[in-house]
Parts: sequence; structure tokens; C-alpha cells
Amino acid sequence: MPGQYNSQPPVAWRYSGHQLKRWRTKANISREQLAEAANYSPDTIKSMEQGVRMPTPRVLDVADELFRAEGMLSAAKDYLQRERFPARAQDFMEREREASSHWSYEATYIPGLLQTQGYARALIENHVPPLDDATAEQRIAARMARQVILTERKPPVAFSFVVYEAALRSPQVDVEQLRRLLEMSWLRNVVFQVLPFERAVPVALMGPMVLLETHDHERFAFAEGPLVSELSADPGVVSLATERLSMIRTQALSPDESARFLERMVDQS
Repeated sequence: MPGQYNSQPPVAWRYSGHQLKRWRTKANISREQLAEAANYSPDTIKSMEQGVRMPTPRVLDVADELFRAEGMLSAAKDYLQRERFPARAQDFMEREREASSHWSYEATYIPGLLQTQGYARALIENHVPPLDDATAEQRIAARMARQVILTERKPPVAFSFVVYEAALRSPQVDVEQLRRLLEMSWLRNVVFQVLPFERAVPVALMGPMVLLETHDHERFAFAEGPLVSELSADPGVVSLATERLSMIRTQALSPDESARFLERMVDQS
């Protein structure tokens, strides 16, 4: 469908995986031999060669020495480290960096831009399937670095966040996270609203949504689910997301009421 962006592994993963396979084949070394030398399963090596998983620094270094690649494979590490986000989120992150306005609704989690490091760590370290330590740390650092868009963009990006009460009641949300939300809600370019349980409309239970608009007036809708994420510039999809977000926003508490709601939660913690 025109205007839609299908998630696929980053180009750096695919290219590095392709080179890994070519060098292995040229050296006449089996996938099983590389897996044993790098302490990975053959299936994991296969996923890396296919570009489905990011080739890890250890695999690249072991392969470089085993295949006598003279640094050609190890050199890929610098480029792969730039792929800081999950493959399915790459297109969205690119558009977010270009956004002049960012409008979102979150039903289950605190939005990534508003998360404390402790909350982000609790989510990422409990990812299913589990992430290796290096990937988890990289994801946490990337999430924190992403938040500079809240305060350091010139001109400022206009943000509107609506969060369902269920996300605030999660066991992972501590006092520090609640205070972080309050602190961010005081920024001039941020509007933060709470959607209480008793005001939830059916559309609010359909999952999170984000609307982005760039300085060139391009508009994108992003919907993220447990298995599939979709970024779309299709006018019909963007219009539907706008209508749903508008409905949710009208049911949410006002910014002042939302701040008082958070303050009460802090006092009760």
C-alpha cells in the first residue's frame, strides 16, 4: 500500500551478515565451526548471516581471526553500534528526529520519551525473548539519549502525551517515574494528560498510537503492537489515527487535573 513502511532488519545488519557468510564460505569453514568458536548456536549464526539478527562484536572478531579477514569483518562493529533501536522501530525513529510535533497515546507503558532509566531497564531487561547484556545496555542508553528531543531541539518540538491510568498503575512505575512525569509536564512544549479508568472509551483500549508532523508538513501515524509495528503516511490511516487520538484526548483529564492526579499518586506511594 502506498505510504506505508514495512519493518525489516537494518541495512547494516543485512550487509554485515552477507559479508560474514561470504568470508566464511571463502575460508571453507562451516557454520557449526564458527558457532563453536564464538560460543553461539548454529541457528543464531544463521540468523546473523541472514541479517535477521545483528552480528555481535564477539562473532565479528572471532570470524575475522578465523577467516583471516585482516580486520575487514571487525571493522563492521562501528557501523552496527549505530543501530541502537529494534529493527521494527528504525523508520519511526528516523521520522521522530525530523518531527515538529509529536502527539501520542499510550495504554500500557510510560512513553519512551518520558521514562526514567530505572523504568526503562525494568522493561528492557525483561524482554521476551531475552536480550544479551550488551544489547540490553545499548537499548537502555539509546532510549535515554533519545529524550534530548524534549529539551534540546531548536525550535522546540510540540509534544502531547495522553497516558491511560493502567500504565501509571503498573508495578514498574515507582515514585521516581511519577515525579519524572510531573517534571516533564511542566515544560512549555509538553502537554501531559491522564486518561482515568472511568473515562476510558472503547477506542482507548485498542492500543498505543503516535502522530508525527515534520517541518515540511508531512504527517505519519505509527501503531506498535506486541508482534507488528507499522508506520504509515497514507492520508486515510493518518486521518483515522487523528480522529481516534482526538476522541481519547477529549475524555482525558486536563493538564492541570492530570498534574494533580500525579501528585496524589506520589503522595500515596
